[in-house]
Amino acid sequence: MNSMAASTATSFRVPVSVPSGSAVSLRPCRRRITPQAGHALKILGHAIEYLADELIHQGWPLSADNGQLKAVQLLMALNRQVYYECPIVPTWAERLKALLRR
Repeated sequence: MNSMAASTATSFRVPVSVPSGSAVSLRPCRRRITPQAGHALKILGHAIEYLADELIHQGWPLSADNGQLKAVQLLMALNRQVYYECPIVPTWAERLKALLRR
């Protein structure tokens, strides 16, 4: 079973899309997550985990026409959308620069 999990993990790809107009940087950033967004992320995370576990336990090969796989991808895209809609918290350095510019 482990060999199957290892082989499917390499073929399982989810397209990563970032909302248009978003600034994407390679530095880690924190986001201010509202209680509503946090609740949505929690529910989506549980749904993704449940469907992914079902896919793995069924042992079916992952293919592009698998409805459960499409559902996982859709939930993951919604999860990213909710997360990227949360505002970025400026770093201490950015706050200090803004304060000094005043």
